[in-house]
Amino acid sequence: MADIFRQAGPAYREGHRLDAVALKAMTCIEHCRTPALGGTLYRCDACGHLHAVWKSCGNRHCPTCQGAAAHAWMTRQAACILPAPYFHIVFTLPPQVARIALQNRKVVLGILFRTATQTLQVICADPRRLGARIGGTAVLHTWNQKLAWHPHVHCVVPHGGFDVSTGEWKTASSRFFAPVKVLARFFRRRFLEDLAKVHGDLEFHGTLTHLAEPRAWSRLMTQARTTDWVVYAKPPFNGPEAVIRYLSRYTHRIAICDARILAFDGNTVTFRHRKPVAKAADRPTYGTMTLPVEQFIQRFLMHRLPKGFHRIRHFGILANSCRRKTLETVLHDDQRDAGHDIEPGDETASAPACPSCGKATVPVTTLDRNLSGEDLARTMEKIRTRGPP
Repeated sequence: MADIFRQAGPAYREGHRLDAVALKAMTCIEHCRTPALGGTLYRCDACGHLHAVWKSCGNRHCPTCQGAAAHAWMTRQAACILPAPYFHIVFTLPPQVARIALQNRKVVLGILFRTATQTLQVICADPRRLGARIGGTAVLHTWNQKLAWHPHVHCVVPHGGFDVSTGEWKTASSRFFAPVKVLARFFRRRFLEDLAKVHGDLEFHGTLTHLAEPRAWSRLMTQARTTDWVVYAKPPFNGPEAVIRYLSRYTHRIAICDARILAFDGNTVTFRHRKPVAKAADRPTYGTMTLPVEQFIQRFLMHRLPKGFHRIRHFGILANSCRRKTLETVLHDDQRDAGHDIEPGDETASAPACPSCGKATVPVTTLDRNLSGEDLARTMEKIRTRGPP
């Protein structure tokens, strides 16, 4: 992605009006792990080799940064897994509503988050089903494998909770969570109710301009109410370690990673995509797709998130405000103090291994932003002349 933005980004900026989020994402990805952001010079204790490590941009749309972020997040969440079978539930918006979300991201995607998690909580609290207060983690994705607009929420939920009558912890079946048709109908009704309340605050452009009129809006709502909405429930995970690995893979996934980009010739981009399968048990097959670079960048930037919008949200008994109490009540062991998130930057970064011999390295000096190759060479020569401390 960085190479594509460096080569085709300037022309794309000139030909399109971009908001601040898109401009920042492009700039961060272009500069990530380059001298533009500065860095640190490391020296190997064993062979004396000097090498520069440039800073990461940290942007949440950057494919280079998300691997490390996922690993750090996984480490923080390892102690927050509850003793219950975990299920993966996916809530997807139908096309006619997804188009509205594209033009009103913050409002409509917020409703998607809220109504998806409410659906799980209300259905599980029903005494005829689990009859318990539950919680989980919800992650927003807005793309499919071809980078088209496809907003949906992945929810990873333990099938256990506190009994609504007694308050005692209980777990349920590891084979079945809830009927997907029941989840889909409740989700559809709750979502459309909340969407109707904010109709006057929504913006409509282009082919959606007519939806500002009450009659056209009413026809759309009628159509959406008679459409079957898709809710998908995957089988439970095989143990808590699988839950953690799966969560970290989904929480920090972006529209496309560098590994899927197969070729870029300056004019077109070719990338790999997974084809749909007829049955959940079928093995996935893959194909390739080639797009003009301008269209590829447009599709990538289409999935940017509004400023301040949280794409990972904990809800119910695992919400940040009550997670510690939940873990203390359920686990009853030395994991009591593990129920909180570490703020970004709390992790201790380890020094990179020497690229020459693989041994440990130590930081020597900080490198300024936009350091030229000549200045870097002079700095390294001074340190070599000075020798180890």
